[in-house]
Amino acid sequence: MKKTLEQLLALDAEIEYVEYKEAKHSYDADKLGRYFSAISNEANLYGVDQGWILFGVKDDKTIVGTDIMTSGINKLKKSISEHTSPRMNFTKVHRVHTDKGDVLMWEVPKAPLGQVVSWKGHAYGRNGESMGGLQDEKRNRISNQVIADWSMQTIDEASVDDLSAAAIAKARVEYKKKNPKLATQVDAWDDMTFLNKSKVAIRGKLTYAAILLLGKPESEYYINPSTSKISWILKDKEGVTKDYEHFTCPLILAVDDVASKVRNLKYRYIVDGSLFPQEVDQYDAYIIREALHNCIAHQDYTLGGKVSLIEKEDGFLMFSNQGEFMPKSVEYVVTSDAPEDRYRNKCLSDAMVSYGMIDTVGSGIKRMFIIQRNKFFPLPDYDTSDNKVVVTVAGKVLDLNYARKLATVPDLSLQDIILLDKVAKRKKLTTEQAKALKVRKLIEGRRPNYHISSEVALAIGEQDKYIKQRGIDNDYCRKIILDYLEKFGEGHRKDFEKVLLSKLPELLNKEQKKTKVKNNLQALRKDNKIYLEGKKWKLVNSSN
Repeated sequence: MKKTLEQLLALDAEIEYVEYKEAKHSYDADKLGRYFSAISNEANLYGVDQGWILFGVKDDKTIVGTDIMTSGINKLKKSISEHTSPRMNFTKVHRVHTDKGDVLMWEVPKAPLGQVVSWKGHAYGRNGESMGGLQDEKRNRISNQVIADWSMQTIDEASVDDLSAAAIAKARVEYKKKNPKLATQVDAWDDMTFLNKSKVAIRGKLTYAAILLLGKPESEYYINPSTSKISWILKDKEGVTKDYEHFTCPLILAVDDVASKVRNLKYRYIVDGSLFPQEVDQYDAYIIREALHNCIAHQDYTLGGKVSLIEKEDGFLMFSNQGEFMPKSVEYVVTSDAPEDRYRNKCLSDAMVSYGMIDTVGSGIKRMFIIQRNKFFPLPDYDTSDNKVVVTVAGKVLDLNYARKLATVPDLSLQDIILLDKVAKRKKLTTEQAKALKVRKLIEGRRPNYHISSEVALAIGEQDKYIKQRGIDNDYCRKIILDYLEKFGEGHRKDFEKVLLSKLPELLNKEQKKTKVKNNLQALRKDNKIYLEGKKWKLVNSSN
């Protein structure tokens, strides 16, 4: 590795996928993670197999040496593995001995084809020696890279005998529903012709997609080490598992079996203008199947994971699959009504479309949102962190009055409701989303502590909640401080906290509220209205 080290030190300046760090005795894991993300992404864009982080080397490429030992290296590598998405780590760490001390050469693998590497949920990139958030243009270049279709791989030794006759019969029925003009022809096709026409076979050879959707349970070994499994797990209110069952191929049949495990109780609530309760299923059957089908279609089978459906007794379903969320965002899918730009498993997705399991234009997810909105239930919640997708669907009303009243606010689009639902759940908004809501005067507050605006609060009758969330402003906060000192002559910071904490925005936690009190005291001192004597605050020009 000495030759490689000499080549890296001979560079005229740091380039996007090479970084020099002095790091004589230690290095911050969080900083290293950000550099890992940035250099991995840049290595992908530059078309090189790896990037480098050199410890024991100053910015001017002078070797100063590092004494970080194996235990320190392993600790840093463990942190990288736990917080990168997709989960990655250094290919190798090389220790090179020189006359001026040891140099640690951290070998950073390039980002996988079509996948941006992030650290703790944020993707980083570089511009020369500067590091920051990955630019949209670079993100798009990586995301739009052609991804090999795992589901299209063919299996030379597999035959129709490895498929379930019942699954093929089900596929034929659904295919004819999707293609009614071909119904007569479909009945005349033999099984292999049908499989070729429905795109799970290529020139008479079965694909991995065929095994997933139509294969007999014992045929799963054809796709090893990948799996074809869906797990249903029932958990009580404390999160303790009470029951579970695993299902395998053929998945075209397994979905109904999984859905039948869900205890879909009746839910009753009073709607406006009626004396009688409305009765609905906790979980709409369409939502259960749509969510499971999406998990199957978009799972990254190369990761060896499985699809899971966790049923929680307190009224929630959680669907999860392994792999990065491919579209730009959930909001984009719901509002665009356009086909996705790319598919992880195109062969599998095409087959599922032909069997009526999914829709190509994203209207399935939009329909899930509309169903929940019309029932006054919370909208589906998507968590796309940690290289997996988890969709949570509520089977109950969390705040019926709020949901009813929100529906009365004029000119609210589904996109608006999705974003306001995020605000209600204390989810983060992007700068663009917050700006769009602020322009329309739907929210107020500073990032990340947004809350509904006074206009929305007035329309839905939530003025009291608005006041609690907004809290008193800085001017009034400072007036209370001055009034206190005028009345009592002096006060400790904890005295002002006792008076002010309950009046500050509910969106802030206790530490944030204390910081706000401290900042207002400092602002008054800067304005020369109060001063600190020991640990007591007093008024300037006070007679006390």
